[in-house]
Amino acid sequence: MQCRKAATPVWPNARVLPMAQVRRKKSGVLSLVALALVAALTPATQARDDNHELSRTLMQIRAQDQRMQDIGWKLVSANAPYCEQTVPSIGLQLVDLAGYRNPAQIREALGLSSEFAIYTIAAGSPASHAQLPLMAEALAIDEKALADMPAKTHSDWERLASVHDAVEQSLLADGSVGLELEDGQTHTVEGTDICASRFELSGKSKQALADGSRVILGRNFPGFAYADDELAAALAHELAHNILGHKQWLDTQGRKRKAIRLTEREADRLMPWLLVNAGYDPAAAIRFMQKWGPKHGGGLLRKRTHDGWDERVENITAELAQVKAVQKDGRTADWSTHFRREIP
Repeated sequence: MQCRKAATPVWPNARVLPMAQVRRKKSGVLSLVALALVAALTPATQARDDNHELSRTLMQIRAQDQRMQDIGWKLVSANAPYCEQTVPSIGLQLVDLAGYRNPAQIREALGLSSEFAIYTIAAGSPASHAQLPLMAEALAIDEKALADMPAKTHSDWERLASVHDAVEQSLLADGSVGLELEDGQTHTVEGTDICASRFELSGKSKQALADGSRVILGRNFPGFAYADDELAAALAHELAHNILGHKQWLDTQGRKRKAIRLTEREADRLMPWLLVNAGYDPAAAIRFMQKWGPKHGGGLLRKRTHDGWDERVENITAELAQVKAVQKDGRTADWSTHFRREIP
């Protein structure tokens, strides 16, 4: 991430006066104003301002990511009993400075001395119960030093992915993982099973997508402006693609329009099931589509791989009735039993 350019002066025609000229000014007030302008625009002061602004921006992005992790954790942990593919997790996400374009700049802005730190901890996860401190520097996983892992010069997202994989492999091996933090202590955390999917915030796009193992939102995704249960609906739609194996099915069937549309309908219909199990109002799936669809659903120019947003609302509404019918008899919303698949 690059430092932003120096801000435009409050007074567009203001100029910096040489110090000798400042001393010749008879008005003490004018001299003080000129001196303030000189001090405010020195390179050192501007660098501090830019660093402060960068730090604030990074924390805003982290807060956005934290919100997504909190909601995502509810979805994957509550629906784990019904997911065919599960993995152990502790609900922890690290940050790796090598993933940024200018690691040294990010290190200074975040006040870090090493490469890795605890970035987010999902609410209600084992990591939150262990009370691991946010932004604490992480030194090792199961006594393996993170600093020893090779990285590219910058923008190396693969190293962080491999670290998260190492945490998962440790949990698969014996159900727990040891994290050595900056306090010199090793914190051992036991994992719990979740639906096999991670959540990632990536770039400035407005997109939401699923790649088979991850749900990825751009920082400018419109759903971030919605209520939590409506953002949860968007995440549930993408998570449904991963849970139902849509990428793998399309890899074998080909990505023809009809095939993609079937997967999109299934993902829409699974939304209320995933939401209700996670403690959200399942009708939030309808509200999300009603908010998002008219502005972002494409209208006449929409992708023909998707139904119109109003048709999607109808499909979700019909599925919501099925969810309520199952719950009426006191049964759980076991979509692995009661959800009707449209693809083989």
